[in-house]
Amino acid sequence: MPGLGTTLSWRATILRSSWCDRVGVRALSSDVAEALAGRLQSFGVGQEAGLHEPVFGGNEKAYLSECIDSGYVSSVGPFVGRFESELARFVGAPYVVAAVNGTAALHLALVALGVRPGDEVIVPALTFVATASAVALAGATPHFVDVSAKTWGMDAEALRLHLNTVGRRDGGTLVNRETKRPIRAIMPMHTLGFPFDAEGISAVAQDFGLSFVEDAAESLGSFSGDVHTGLIGDVGVFSFNGNKTITTGGGGALVTTNEEIALRLKHLSTTAKVPHRFEFDHDAVGYNYRMPNINAALGVAQLEQLPGLVERQRRLHEAYRSALEDLGIGVLKSETPLTKSNYWLHAFVLSRNLASERDNVLETCLNRGIPVRPLWKPLNNLVPYRLSPSTPAPTSTDLYSRTICLPSSASLVA
Repeated sequence: MPGLGTTLSWRATILRSSWCDRVGVRALSSDVAEALAGRLQSFGVGQEAGLHEPVFGGNEKAYLSECIDSGYVSSVGPFVGRFESELARFVGAPYVVAAVNGTAALHLALVALGVRPGDEVIVPALTFVATASAVALAGATPHFVDVSAKTWGMDAEALRLHLNTVGRRDGGTLVNRETKRPIRAIMPMHTLGFPFDAEGISAVAQDFGLSFVEDAAESLGSFSGDVHTGLIGDVGVFSFNGNKTITTGGGGALVTTNEEIALRLKHLSTTAKVPHRFEFDHDAVGYNYRMPNINAALGVAQLEQLPGLVERQRRLHEAYRSALEDLGIGVLKSETPLTKSNYWLHAFVLSRNLASERDNVLETCLNRGIPVRPLWKPLNNLVPYRLSPSTPAPTSTDLYSRTICLPSSASLVA
């Protein structure tokens, strides 16, 4: 596959000229799908590409072979600790606990912070379903709120207004006036790697006495100011699924600045087993959530390449911006001031008057072998969560109706 960095300058120039000659800079609605698909084809993406393919260009094979040769392929082995140390160094976290996947890590974070069956947890309506699934796994109920049109994450001001309206104090606990259930925690998500208003959400969590879990699954390499995502809340959670900025095949990690929380996370992730030379004793309901050594070996190799992978994603964003900005059919989502995004997925937002063209664009691109996808359906509309408490979510619905996620593998740039 030709790299975008080597093909963009001449391909995009030719395509831009031919497109403008045919229909002018402002595409008609009926031409939207052809316009976007044509530009994307100029990048050299096709049947052989995925939406976000992993890049294996380092020591992956060597470390996996070392892991296999040692016989340590499960949750015991040196690569797990090494992965945690290297990840801690990159994000600036004093404590890291590697887990089997991101959903398990979110569940573990909620349990460790005291979320119990019968509680409610505030989550965004616009997020991957795992955010709500983790709440359900803890026996709690997701309580959905809308997102900000600016950040695509929770809107701190709207959230504060909502909690003042729906919540009442019962001693030190915030209780939902309507459901009578305790509202125990808040779990916003850094959508597509774009940091939400971390300071604003943190202030809301503190003012209302809520535990604060950052769903940072998609945001490894993203920063709010000088602070890496995941470090503002009580616990931050990253995912290393095969489509993330780096991958461990399947895996996740929890980060925290609190030693007591870190020790509890580590204990619960290893079946709550009390340390002993030979006895099997467990002092709580625990989980077999520890990352296997073989996955950590892959992760260590990937972490060695992480700065370069993030830089390539940022170059890909600039290439997309240059190639798509004059189409006149929408805009490319960009990072907000005082933040730095890893640009995990590049998102093109159609103009509002072209929202009806979204499915046509998706079908046209997929028929040409261009891997694209929409955003997630707002979770408050999904069957399992239709009875969950929710604010109106017009921004989530609007973004879902107009957004096209573009091919985003770092392999698209040199």
